[in-house]
Amino acid sequence: MLVLTLPLLFHPLAVAAERSAKAAALSYFNTQLGVQYVGSKACAQCHADIYREYMQTAMGRSMVPPGDAPDFPAAPVIIQSEKLQRQFEVFRKDGALYQSEFEVDASGNDVFRDTQRIAYIMGAGQNGIGYLVQKGNYLFEAPLTYYTRSRSWGLSPGYELADYGFLRPVPEACIVCHSGRALPVENRPGLYQNPAFEQLAIGCENCHGPGQLHVEQRLKGSPLRGADLSIVNPVRLPSWLADNTCMMCHQAGDTRILQPGKSYADFRPGAPLDQTVAIFAAPFTPASPPRSPLLQHYELMILSRCYRASLRTGKIMSCITCHDPHFQPPAAQAPAYYRKKCLICHTERSCTLALAARLRQSDNCIGCHMPQQHLERIAHSALTNHRIIAHPGEPFPQAAFEQTTSALLDLVQVDAAPGARTAPPDIVLFQAYGELMSKNPAYKSRYEKLLDQLASSQPRSPVILSALARRALAGGTPGDLTAAKDKLSQAINEGSTLDSDYDLESQLLDRSGETAEAISILKRGIALNPYSPRLYKRLALLYIRARDYGDALGVMKQEIKIYPEDSFMRMLIQRAEKM
Repeated sequence: MLVLTLPLLFHPLAVAAERSAKAAALSYFNTQLGVQYVGSKACAQCHADIYREYMQTAMGRSMVPPGDAPDFPAAPVIIQSEKLQRQFEVFRKDGALYQSEFEVDASGNDVFRDTQRIAYIMGAGQNGIGYLVQKGNYLFEAPLTYYTRSRSWGLSPGYELADYGFLRPVPEACIVCHSGRALPVENRPGLYQNPAFEQLAIGCENCHGPGQLHVEQRLKGSPLRGADLSIVNPVRLPSWLADNTCMMCHQAGDTRILQPGKSYADFRPGAPLDQTVAIFAAPFTPASPPRSPLLQHYELMILSRCYRASLRTGKIMSCITCHDPHFQPPAAQAPAYYRKKCLICHTERSCTLALAARLRQSDNCIGCHMPQQHLERIAHSALTNHRIIAHPGEPFPQAAFEQTTSALLDLVQVDAAPGARTAPPDIVLFQAYGELMSKNPAYKSRYEKLLDQLASSQPRSPVILSALARRALAGGTPGDLTAAKDKLSQAINEGSTLDSDYDLESQLLDRSGETAEAISILKRGIALNPYSPRLYKRLALLYIRARDYGDALGVMKQEIKIYPEDSFMRMLIQRAEKM
């Protein structure tokens, strides 16, 4: 348990928890890969009341078809972006929901207009509601979000930083926590099977694991002797292992890296999360304690005085101590509901605030001790801070700054199993350092050291080959450029699907005079990434340099069709058509 200081890592409680966790992980038969998912409606046949109640929760409504769109003003809503010098519109037409991005000239005529039909609605409206569009079998985020707290439309999170249009792909890492059962295509960001989902909203099996064995045994009337081991019951799990299921979606850390050969779909409730994904955080210091509560619920909870006190009792606090995943109290009833949770451990006398003052605040424990915090990165949004505090300004415990281990000195693995004594695989750490070093240059030396080691131990890894190519490119000599080109070629041949690899390889081939090969590699890249504007743009420029203006114009028109927001490409097309 990473909340424990180093001297307490092998406390008897932690060791006992580790042993019981291993037994629990082995005892539930549906934690094994190969057990099939059956869908929440199969569960509802026997658990109808629980199912009906659950479907009213935010998780039960995490993704819906457009026909179930929440109400918003019937007239078209138009949002102006001064930074992009564009306008965005949301409207209904013939029963369907649409979003548009457009630009008008001085005469009020459209310079371009990109209108897309909404395919899915994501989010139950706790803070906002997002929208997805589908192009072929690709899913993309729409540029406008409805922010329920302010009852207003605005740019989706991240759109204030970059010009995505309708081409921001929805990766598996994102959609897995907003849907019941997504069906992504491996190593193809944004590409999904048809249909894209087996189940839209988060369902029973997201927390209980696949239900095939349970349904089969119950339909057969198989006798039960003790606990039903055909399906995971989180209440029967050790607290940290139950929390792992919640952490899958409610604990982001500073970076999350899949374990080698794993996908998010491999995670099974009841099995340790770190077998599927490693969640890392940079160590806290008194000068830089954790700031944002955004998807840091577990990490903040275990730094609470309540949690730390529970370690001494043997009845360790967990997410489900306070949250019943099957039930979500209405907002007006939430203070009283959670106050009852507090009184499981506390008494009326625990609160030192005068009764009259408490009643003026509706006797709201969570309002004082778990205040909502506005989010820096998401407009119009606030989240409950899950570090339970006794009083405002309460400092973090010393344990917050002592979470590293002798096996991993410069990162905290938030989801490490209790008593873990070894560091994650080198390839996982390498990727973690690579993602973090732009914000913390101190990680660069570890990144470079691991790259050298992995170049020998995993010479055919596309991730390593791509990194070696970029390091060689930084050298700048003719030999370095040749090495970079060769490494990228190997990365592509070993299965890289990153459009950035194809883009860079084409540039290096062109610089060495191999323009025909550069064009060929871009065509391969476009076949894998048909919605990547950068590849079309690079290919068009290569055709122009080769004086193949017909093919250049064809590629430019392809690009402007998928990304009409591209003013540079519109200018090139205008010039080409005049030639």
